[in-house]
Amino acid sequence: MIDLYTFATPNGRKVSIALEELGLPYTAKSVDISKGEQFKPEFLAVNPNNKIPAIVDAQGPGGQPITVFESGAILLYLAEKTGKLMPSDLRGKAQVTQWLMFQMGGVGPMFGQLNHFARFHSSKIPYAIDRYTQESKRLLKVLDGQLGKGDYVAGAYSIADIALYPWVAGSQSYFPELFAGLTRVPQWLARVGSRPAVQRGMKVP
Repeated sequence: MIDLYTFATPNGRKVSIALEELGLPYTAKSVDISKGEQFKPEFLAVNPNNKIPAIVDAQGPGGQPITVFESGAILLYLAEKTGKLMPSDLRGKAQVTQWLMFQMGGVGPMFGQLNHFARFHSSKIPYAIDRYTQESKRLLKVLDGQLGKGDYVAGAYSIADIALYPWVAGSQSYFPELFAGLTRVPQWLARVGSRPAVQRGMKVP
């Protein structure tokens, strides 16, 4: 059994989607970041960086428990544990990993900053909103170009698609103007979003 510490955010949903896709038994433990629960000592014992998601796998390497935090690291761990959602050859692994890092280092931070400044900041800062709008558009254009090579981001469906999906789907809801002129990204969203495991994972917690 895996304990998943999570909340209703794109990063949290990456891991619940992966767990659903892999069919691994897990228990979702909600950490309400709107109430500061990520700073409670019991959660800090799991993730000293006070961020969701995190997992505790009772059947880790050698049959011993292991704790893993950072959503990208968790996806890599689960793929390695099961031998699924990641190619076995070095070239294929490199392709999936680089698009996972594209999400971790680009899409997540930039979309997150746009969401913060455009929706939640107490005052509107045009420079910040424009900066993150333009960078989000650029990243989506890169993704649209990559999807011209196939149905999924790195060949077969993988943890790269799982990492990107919650972020891109959320942005389509809140910032539809970012998707003007894109053809493949909306098709990819529909394709990934039609998967039953993705639908289940998006509802956790």
